Amino acid sequence: MSTKSVPSVSVTYSRNGSSTKSNELGMRPMQERAYEKRGEQYLLIKSPPASGKSRALMFIALDKLHNQGLKQAIIVVPEKSIGSSFHDEPLSKFGFWADWTVSPKWNLCNAPGSEGGKVNSVKAFLDGDDRVLVCTHATFRFAVDKFGIEAFDDRLIAVDEFHHVSVNPDNKLGAHLADFIARDKVHIVAMTGSYFRGDAEPVMMPHDEAKFDTVTYTYYEQLNGYKYLKQLDIGYFFYSGAYADDILKVLDAGQKTIVHIPNVNARESTKDKHREVEHIIDALGDWQGSDPATGFQLVKTADGKVLRIADLVDDEPAKRDKVSAALKDPAQKNNRDHVDIIIALGMAKEGFDWIWCEHALTVGYRASLTEIVQIIGRATRDAEGKTRARFTNLIAEPDASEEAVTEAVNDTLKAIAASLLMEQVLAPRFNFAPKKPDSGPVEGFDYGEGGYKEGECNVGFNEESGQFQIEIKGLVEPKSKEAARICQQDLNEVIAAFAQDKTNIERGLFDEELVPEELTQVRMGKIVKDKYPELDEEDQEAVRQHAIAALNLTQKAKEIALGNDNDDVASANTALIDGVRKFAMDVRELDIDLIDRINPFSEAYAILAKTMSEESLKQVAAVISAKRVQLTPDEARDLAKRALKFKQERGRLPSITSPDAWEKKMAEGVAFLARMKAEAANG
Repeated sequence: MSTKSVPSVSVTYSRNGSSTKSNELGMRPMQERAYEKRGEQYLLIKSPPASGKSRALMFIALDKLHNQGLKQAIIVVPEKSIGSSFHDEPLSKFGFWADWTVSPKWNLCNAPGSEGGKVNSVKAFLDGDDRVLVCTHATFRFAVDKFGIEAFDDRLIAVDEFHHVSVNPDNKLGAHLADFIARDKVHIVAMTGSYFRGDAEPVMMPHDEAKFDTVTYTYYEQLNGYKYLKQLDIGYFFYSGAYADDILKVLDAGQKTIVHIPNVNARESTKDKHREVEHIIDALGDWQGSDPATGFQLVKTADGKVLRIADLVDDEPAKRDKVSAALKDPAQKNNRDHVDIIIALGMAKEGFDWIWCEHALTVGYRASLTEIVQIIGRATRDAEGKTRARFTNLIAEPDASEEAVTEAVNDTLKAIAASLLMEQVLAPRFNFAPKKPDSGPVEGFDYGEGGYKEGECNVGFNEESGQFQIEIKGLVEPKSKEAARICQQDLNEVIAAFAQDKTNIERGLFDEELVPEELTQVRMGKIVKDKYPELDEEDQEAVRQHAIAALNLTQKAKEIALGNDNDDVASANTALIDGVRKFAMDVRELDIDLIDRINPFSEAYAILAKTMSEESLKQVAAVISAKRVQLTPDEARDLAKRALKFKQERGRLPSITSPDAWEKKMAEGVAFLARMKAEAANG
């Protein structure tokens, strides 16, 4: 069966080996960066899966216990299995001045018995002289409820997988952390491998978050510094009918794969998960029985190879536990042939470590970006002989005869949004600067052939740090410290909110009359205002411009690199870096107005048109155009404000008959407001 080429963004990395090299204290670059901030009371570490966050915490915790006067360290993990990341480590063997030890009785993730018993163990620990405790989020929550936050004074609280926390009043851990910060008697280290804090809900209130010092280690730095893995592809594939019939078009039995089948409530599910697993196994070859030692299913493919398949969907605890234990067997960690394919439902995501995984194949749309980041993280481990990894999202094509066609359309749009955001996460980091007469080259950046050019907008790139330095004419600079922090660290948060807004993506993909500035200026402007109401107007505009520049430059680079006439998109290497540089050189001048005139979703539409049948595409467009909305008063006010700015610059108001679509749109905003005022005056 021929495998289907899946449209994808494909990012290539230079494999310079830096992210796996250790310094004289035995620290890799991310750990060294975190350790430099060990004196901070509140520290947030944002770093990809497999970059060594648990060990970074060990270094920091040991320093806090020995040199900063803290009594004890409590490490809080979301689920029991992750507790194993904090087992004893002989750090002194690699150059550090102390070893990490956790007395077995204080790793409560391994403790039998009820939560009540574990909560009492927390109290015994607090009253004793031992230094380190590991427990789950749940145990910690109950302990804080029972003993009060005062019981934890002068201790380090380290929260692993911090994106589980949120400001939602139902989220107890979030409420406890807010209380700890208000009391100000503990140190907190928060760690997350996901760049989207709590997705739609923030993890912390802005005033609390402002107290945290952040260490960011990007995906680009992590993957660029690998030894073996060179390329990462991300794509989606639409199918009609039952997914199990189409799965072999994207599942290559020769690649180490984790298949995440859909949740039974998802549209893509057949509602019989066991039959789905059987169907996948059947499609792969002839069943040869199961391995008595591991419980893995043995399946012989047409070319005679016997695949070892781990079924984690099985409900029988004895069977599933056997398979699960075999996957975690430390003796097999470096054995590439131990298992070939893992089929999972709700498992094998966060904290699951299988370095050989080359393909994360996920059936059905996933509502949470955090979950998608975690799933992709399973495939992005570095391992000898593994040069390429990919993530494929298999999505049911909308079907006109279905009642749920609107829901199907929504899932499609969300999958596209998720794909756009992952491209942003994987791309190098953008630093933007306004082009000024006295602008000059920044040290450490390569400005391409011919070097830095006076009087032009230059694009520099630093290979090692994975950062762009880009000059843009007319760019507004952030004034306040908070706005500068957002422009440096949080642009992906802003882009996430923008791309996940349904109206934005619907109009960006399917509204033929769309004026791009409606999205880039008005809609993005509103997102920034809602997200950062405490910033003044000029700072909000600076954040808006930086976010839209980052999103649109990534999209333009992708378009150039893929080449619009290239059908086999998956084989194209996007070379994002060359794409950004080429776009900047092809336009006469890189200015913010030019960037605002780009529809951020046009390249996503080009890819969608290649993967979805023409019939389905027309249908999606019809569903969306049927619910097109008129201007809202808020949008009209924003347009009127921009019309005033236009008047200051041009000496006249925008004209409703102008051939320029954006000028006409601003004039419509002014007219809409005038009508509203007139109607209000007439009662």
